[in-house]
Amino acid sequence: MKKIGFLNFGHWTDSPQSAVRTASDALLQSIDLAVAAEELDADGAYFRVHHFARQLASPFPLLAAIGASTSRIEIGTGVIDMRYENPLYMAEDAGAADLIAGGRLQLGISRGSPEQVIDGWRYFGYEPAEGEDQADMARRHTEVFLGVIEGKGFAQPNPRPMFPNPPGLLRPEPHSPGLRERIWWGAASDATARWTAEKGMHLMSSTLKADETGEPFHVQQRKQIEVFRDAWREAGHEGEPRVSVSRSIMPITTDLDRMYFGREGTSSDQFGQIEPNLRAVFGKTYAAEPEVLVKELAEDEAIAAADTLLLTVPNQLGVDYNAHLLESLLTEVAPALGWR
Repeated sequence: MKKIGFLNFGHWTDSPQSAVRTASDALLQSIDLAVAAEELDADGAYFRVHHFARQLASPFPLLAAIGASTSRIEIGTGVIDMRYENPLYMAEDAGAADLIAGGRLQLGISRGSPEQVIDGWRYFGYEPAEGEDQADMARRHTEVFLGVIEGKGFAQPNPRPMFPNPPGLLRPEPHSPGLRERIWWGAASDATARWTAEKGMHLMSSTLKADETGEPFHVQQRKQIEVFRDAWREAGHEGEPRVSVSRSIMPITTDLDRMYFGREGTSSDQFGQIEPNLRAVFGKTYAAEPEVLVKELAEDEAIAAADTLLLTVPNQLGVDYNAHLLESLLTEVAPALGWR
């Protein structure tokens, strides 16, 4: 059994070929797709965060709106770039959205990926401290955020406050109990997966991973998952950690599917340099008839090792079409693989 959801980057463009022409379209259609996914009995609605791009950015208004429009589905991010975040303000936003959703947030966070502008986090008012690089800054922001959402008071109260205070030190409000146990880290390398486990966060692994062995993408990702789970046990954390992997999976069941994705059936892993010090491997797209997908996906070692699968959706094709793709996966592929 696996939890199955979608991951939406929320692209928009004013091209006549796009069903998502504006930022308003991207946001409102994201809500509609989450509602449709819940009606289809999917398990999760996840959203990517990119700044300075025509994609989804500030996630918490969207997460809160989806929380108010649904009742069961998990609502998450994949991922929030912690280089850009004020940890205390984020704790308030996350707490509020989680309470609106009834404790259904699953927040994926990370150092982030290459962005649209140079050092975009500087425009948001953040600078690495002396001796830090941008990755260190993201982890520092994360450490503060994780500490705050545990809910312990730390701020000295004003002896003459505008409103009465509870006794003791104060914390940002609203606080959502349990949110700390639903934080994920997007890890590209084995070392980061180990750090994720040590910090008691769940593992989120995408369609891109640092190339550390030259092996196929799914093999390297499976080994990363093993590193994470071993480190979790060594750290002595209670409970079972969760692991999600993202995939581009396009079941071809109609002529329209074939027109859009028929040529993707020959897709393969790609290796390339995405940063000066990072050679990466990108996972292939799975596009075929359901019976073919069942055979191909059964050989994906990382999917087998994960408990959660996120389907990356081509959101510019519109809500109805993406709901169709998700339904095809849930009804014609997942049962044959024992995921349902």
